[in-house]
This record gives sequence, C-alpha cells and structure tokens, in this order.
Amino acid sequence: MNRCPILGVRGSPLAMAMAAKVASALEVANRWPAGDVKIVPITTSGDKIQDRPLADIGGKALWTKELDRALLDGATDFSVHSLKDVESERPKAIQLAAVRPRADVRDRIIGAESIIALKQGARVGTSSPRRRAQLLSLRPDLEIVPLRGNVDTRLAKLEAGEMDAMVLAAAGLDRLGKRRVGTAIPIEQMLPAPAQAVIAMECRTDDTVTMQALKAIDDAGTHAAILAERAFTAALGATCHSPVAALAVLERGKLRLKAQLFAEDGSDSIADEARFDCGDLKAAAALAKAMLDKAPPAIRSLFS
Repeated sequence: MNRCPILGVRGSPLAMAMAAKVASALEVANRWPAGDVKIVPITTSGDKIQDRPLADIGGKALWTKELDRALLDGATDFSVHSLKDVESERPKAIQLAAVRPRADVRDRIIGAESIIALKQGARVGTSSPRRRAQLLSLRPDLEIVPLRGNVDTRLAKLEAGEMDAMVLAAAGLDRLGKRRVGTAIPIEQMLPAPAQAVIAMECRTDDTVTMQALKAIDDAGTHAAILAERAFTAALGATCHSPVAALAVLERGKLRLKAQLFAEDGSDSIADEARFDCGDLKAAAALAKAMLDKAPPAIRSLFS
C-alpha cells in the first residue's frame, strides 16, 4: 500500500485493544513501520444505547452499521470486529478477509465459583439469549438480570450489588488484562456462541490490495471453523433472539461441529454434532436443518 491503511473500530476499550493487536500484527507481517496503521474509533448505535438488550432494538447490526458505512464510503480501509457480534448475512460489497487465531472460547462466571455454587434464586447478569437459556437450563431458579455496558461498567454493577454474579466472555476479559477475573465455565456446561473469541477483519470486496495485506495475518484453522459456525447459524435463520450455541474444532484434518438450540427459558434444548471436511459449508447447513426438523415447537419457533 502506498499510504497508511485506516482501521475502523468501535471506540470501546475492548474493541480498541483488539484493534491495537491487529494493527501490530499487520505491521509485522507486511513489514510496515510501527504505527503505520491508523486506528479510527467509531461510535456505534450499540455503544450509544445502553439501557435495553440489543435483541430488542435491532440486534447485531447496531454494532456494525456505522463501521460498514465508513468502510463503504472510503473513510476507512478495513474494520475490526468481535466476530460473534457480526451478522451471519453481510453486504456483498464487504468481505470477511481474515481472522486472528481463536482465543479462549469459554465463558466465565464472576461472583461465584461455579453455576452450581450460586445461591438459590441468585440474580445473574447477562443480556445474551444464549447464556440466559443455558443458565436457566442448568438452574431454573435463577433470576436473569439484563446487563449492558463495557466490561468495567458491568463489573462496577456487580461490585455495587446490583446482581449476585454475571457471565462474560473469557476472551474479552483476557484481552483487557483481566485474566484472573472470574472462573471459567466448562464448554460441556456452556457451549459458546458461534464465532466467539474470534477477532475478524473486513474490507471492501473490490479492494484487493487491502485484502491481500489482511490475508498475511489470517489463521486458516480458525477461519475454516468460523465459516462452518456461521453457515450453521445462517441456515437456522437465527436472530438475536435465538438461543444458539456452536463450536467447530479441527480434529485430524476434519471439522467437528457441536451445536445446541434452546427454548428461550431454557426449559427445552436439543444438541447434535457432525464431522465434515473443511470448507464443506453445506454439511454445516445440513446439521442446522436436521436439528430444526427434530426440535420441539418451543425451539423451532425461534428460528425462521
């Protein structure tokens, strides 16, 4: 590139930390001078609206539309996202160019040693339909409290006694230097959201120069896994209201995709898995359709 590339990202502390890691990796991989990538923070609708669950006010697009507009207008060259917050259906003019190696996929509980250790009727903070359903599936007695704001804001609410515990992503805590905060929940108890713990980079589909630069830091194994997870989600017709968990892992050259669907209140669930070749997105979609065919009405009604 003959000029400094411009990286667009949300202005939250976590998003800025992710952007800094991406910028540094790009500069090293492409032999650019340190500081060559210009990071431009962009305030999104999701950052502005803090008093309601995202699923009630527009879903994941609230994290992406301002970044997309800056990208398509040419104000930025590429965007950095936490991929679990990006819609599975994206504009054709925007390309998922690269992903970084996946971090810790687990969730962490903060305020208790485990889900089982929570007191009867404990108030647990989360605004994720998936986590809500999983928590209630394990502990129907829990009271789920809506939780918004950046990580420090959420932790302050716990400290102030607004809830007894909360569940946050391990990867986000780690990226903010909070590795000792909370206790990891085994994935056997709480399977993560599709594409959880993955930093993604998007650019304009016709910008081959930027795309080539981004591919220098792409992690092929993670990329194959998240494409399968996102194909699974797309085939479900999942929305922000749909409690869905999925994790693809590379095993002996093939992907093993484990998935779970839940009723909103956790009262019912269905789990299944499939093994298939990397890149076989039809197999991931087939798993989604097979699970929906077997799902009870309380689950099937949550997917289109």
